[in-house]
Amino acid sequence: MTRHRDQSIYLIGYRGTGKSTIARELAVRLGFDCIDADDEIERRAGKTVSKIFSEEGEPAFRELESDVVADLCQLRHYVVALGGGAVMSEVNRTAVRLAGLVIWLKASVETLAERLAADEATPDRRPNLTAAGGLSEIETILATREPIYRSCAAFEVDTEGKASSAVVDEILKRLE
Repeated sequence: MTRHRDQSIYLIGYRGTGKSTIARELAVRLGFDCIDADDEIERRAGKTVSKIFSEEGEPAFRELESDVVADLCQLRHYVVALGGGAVMSEVNRTAVRLAGLVIWLKASVETLAERLAADEATPDRRPNLTAAGGLSEIETILATREPIYRSCAAFEVDTEGKASSAVVDEILKRLE
């Protein structure tokens, strides 16, 4: 971790992989601050991600997201939970790779669907990204995103069936 001490850590992955939870726990263990990019987007917009999508459209959301990512890349000693689609933009990918260490959190399609269905905030905060929604949406989106996540991340951590503390332990071990 010595070489990353003066940088930030960026967690990427599909919604439901545990980025926000892991970011909070990892930050505490490292003595870093923590920020969730979607929370910052909502704070700046004064509305939820779903409302931004429905009222202004995805392009407006992605523009605001890129502004937030650029600002977050100026921070040091942070663990940043990025939105699932943030690194689909080449500008954002380049920014986070230059600003710090990028870690991809992943889980199976079935687990992601279960986690999202169990999350009461999902309908209000996370808009469907395809007409289908559910398992079909996750499979479709992951088919596009996984190669991007893989190319962007220094390493990946599978969150499947693991407590958040075990995921954080694994990350810390990889950072040594």
